[in-house]
Amino acid sequence: QALLGAILVNNDAFYRVSDFLKSGHFYEPLHRKIFEVSAELIRMGKMANPVTIKTFLPATEKVGDMTVAHYLARLAAEAVNVINAADYGRAIYDLATRRALITVGEDMVNIAYDAPVDMSPSDQIEDAERRLFELAETGRYDGGFESFTDAVKTAVDMANAAYMRDGHLSGIATGLRDLDRRMGGLQPSDLIVLAGRPGMGKTSLATNIAFNIAHAYEPAQQA
Repeated sequence: QALLGAILVNNDAFYRVSDFLKSGHFYEPLHRKIFEVSAELIRMGKMANPVTIKTFLPATEKVGDMTVAHYLARLAAEAVNVINAADYGRAIYDLATRRALITVGEDMVNIAYDAPVDMSPSDQIEDAERRLFELAETGRYDGGFESFTDAVKTAVDMANAAYMRDGHLSGIATGLRDLDRRMGGLQPSDLIVLAGRPGMGKTSLATNIAFNIAHAYEPAQQA
């Protein structure tokens, strides 16, 4: 409520959460609709406030003993400062993620108890891993836009680091030349998923990479 009120009072609050927050993250259907309509109006360059968005909402819907118009006015009256909008947006996102985790967990239990005949345990594990990975990667709020100056500085630092390293890699060398040539080494911002069927050598490959990195790191520490 506080975040929606802030957006209705000052549309700039929307841009503080638009990178990661979606209408589906709101629990209440009416709040989802308010955020969705507000987002559409703001992106079209129009004003989103209690007067302009009430025509897009069901007029007959009640919120307790209040009409939608009265509820919108109350949201605006209880708005938080635009500076705090991002914090409220993250709180809403975190709660939505927890609800999604509960759903995934319940589905895992239900499928395990009553699995289809053609679904093996390994298939169930792969499906659970896929859903958890999608949940972890969708709508992350620790990224977003950065200034051109910061982006250029990051690029120059990466190029300089690559030039200073023996293998001319911007990241950490895995010790596997073909892999390093294609990936440029392991980057701090990367999440690399090593996937394959059981017995295909995933553990051996990961162990070799870890050993090569540790072996290259130790002489540098001793020096």
